[in-house]
Amino acid sequence: MQKITPHLWFDHQAEEAVDFYTAIFEKSGIKGITRYGEAGANISGMPVGTDLEVY
Repeated sequence: MQKITPHLWFDHQAEEAVDFYTAIFEKSGIKGITRYGEAGANISGMPVGTDLEVY
């Protein structure tokens, strides 16, 4: 079977999207979340990116 590597972009609901996809795909999991630091006050704590693995 051929491997597919999609990249999805969410401006504000990335964590909600990850929760949705991990709920509908049984063999999935969050490999890691990288968050913005203190440098950007209006984006501090928001995820920069999330690695989601689905089998």
